[in-house]
Amino acid sequence: MPRKLVNAVLFAVLGVVVALFLCYSVRCYRRRRRRGRAVLPSHGARADRFQAGGSSAYGSGVGEELLTFPGGEGLTVAAILEAPGEVVAKSAHSTLYRAGLSAGEAVALLRFLRPVCSAGAEEAAAAARLLGAVQHPNLVPIRALYVGPRGEKLLVHPFYAAGSLRRFLQEGINDSQRWEIICKLSIGIVKGLDHLHTRSQKPIIHGNLKTSNIMLDADFQPRVSDFGLYLLLNPAAAQDMLETAAVQGYKAPELIKMREVTRESDVYSLGVILLEMLAQKEAANDSPNARDIHLPASFKDLVLERKIADAFGSGLIQQSKNSGNEAKLNAFFELATACCNPSPSLRPDSKRILKRLEEISR
Repeated sequence: MPRKLVNAVLFAVLGVVVALFLCYSVRCYRRRRRRGRAVLPSHGARADRFQAGGSSAYGSGVGEELLTFPGGEGLTVAAILEAPGEVVAKSAHSTLYRAGLSAGEAVALLRFLRPVCSAGAEEAAAAARLLGAVQHPNLVPIRALYVGPRGEKLLVHPFYAAGSLRRFLQEGINDSQRWEIICKLSIGIVKGLDHLHTRSQKPIIHGNLKTSNIMLDADFQPRVSDFGLYLLLNPAAAQDMLETAAVQGYKAPELIKMREVTRESDVYSLGVILLEMLAQKEAANDSPNARDIHLPASFKDLVLERKIADAFGSGLIQQSKNSGNEAKLNAFFELATACCNPSPSLRPDSKRILKRLEEISR
C-alpha cells in the first residue's frame, strides 16, 4: 500500500479519535457543573406547555396536575420544574431543594417525593387540598403541589433563610439560651400545633414533629413544617418515617405497638423538643434497649432521678439565678416531662400546654 494512502487513513482515524475525545470531555464538564449545582427532577422543555389556571391545572400529559394554594396562585408548572435548585437535605422518601422561581416567591423550598414512596395521585391530591387549606402564622404553608405522569410529586413551600430550630440549637448561639427566646419559641410551636389539633372536627396530626421540622423567621418566630406529610406517602414510607423519628428520640412509646399517630403522640414529641431547648442537646435515642424507655436516653436519667438542674444549659442556669426565674425554669421542665408521660391519657393537650406556657412566661 502506498505510503500516502497509509498516512491518509491514519490521519482520518486520528481525527475520529480526537473528535470522540472532545465530545467525551464536554459531556464530563457538563456533568461536573450539574453536580456543583443540582437540577430539579423535571420534564425539560415539556414543562413550558403547562400553565396554572385557578387552583388546579392539568398538563397535556396523562396524569399531570398542578394544585395551587393561597400564596402560590401565580406559580406555573414551568416555573417549578425549570427552577435551578440546590439540594439542602435528603431523606429516605424525599429530597429538599432551595430553588429560585421565576414566578411567585423569589426563593422557595421544593420537596421532591420519590414515586416509590409517595401515595397515589388522587390520594396525594386529596391530602394536599386538606393540608393546603391550613393557614396559621406558626405553620409553614403549602404553596403548590405538582403531580407528574410517572408518580413524581413536588411540594412548594416558602423558604426561611434563618434555618431550623435544630440548627439554631446546634450552633450554640447565645440567643438560644435566652429565657425570653425559649418562651417565644415554645409558645409559637404550641400555637401552631394547637391549630392543627383543634381547627376542625377532624384534627390534623403532625406525625413527625422534631426540631429539624421547625423553621425560624429572622425575629425567632417559629413555623412548624411537614405537618401531615405521612398523608402524602404510602404506608411503607410513612412507617419508615416513624422509625426514623424513633432513632432520633421523638417517637412516643405507644407507637411501638400502634401504627396510627395521634394528638397524644404529637404531644410526646413536643415534650422532647421542649427538653432539647432546655438542655441545649439533641434527643438522639442511643439506648440499645429503646423499647424499655419512655424518653430519649439523653434525658431519661435526668427525669427519673429528678436532676432538674442538670437538664439545663449553663447559660440558662446563670440567667435564672440573676433574674429570679428559677421557679419558672423548673415549671417549664415539669411541663416538658408531663408531655412525655408514658401514658398517653395523662399527657396534657395542646390548649393546656399553651395556657401553662403563657403563665410561665409572664
